[in-house]
Amino acid sequence: MAHPMRFAALYEAGDTWLAECSEHPDLVRTAWDQETLAPIASGAHWLVAESSLTKGWPAASRLRNAPHGPVLADPDANKMYWLVAPGAAEELADVRRLVVHPAGWPLSCPPTGWQVEGRFWLWRPDGSGHLNDPALIAAAFGPGGYRTEAEAPA
Repeated sequence: MAHPMRFAALYEAGDTWLAECSEHPDLVRTAWDQETLAPIASGAHWLVAESSLTKGWPAASRLRNAPHGPVLADPDANKMYWLVAPGAAEELADVRRLVVHPAGWPLSCPPTGWQVEGRFWLWRPDGSGHLNDPALIAAAFGPGGYRTEAEAPA
């Protein structure tokens, strides 16, 4: 049997962290209460590395067993948004399949526990502030793609 209280606590921790990343957490919560997306500007806490869904999904699959941070998916727009540290833009500059948006770029976010307007958290924020490692993302999007030792061909 599922433990709804445990999941609710996990979602609340992620929602709290995400809302606190905004200059106006109360507006974020209001948007979610109205079941709309909340724009949260990147910069102080994270930057957004954007990929197409068709290129990002295989990269995410390669990283599923590696430590990872939040990734937002928007199937209708064919986009994925990877939250990375504010200093990661330089590390990801040569990854052709990614666009790192500058600080201040608004990411329209659903809450962590459900989908809004087709957007959902493939890997939801957990409240810890843990972000995606740009080196792992770059490797996952690279020619051979990142693989764990268990997944590497023999």
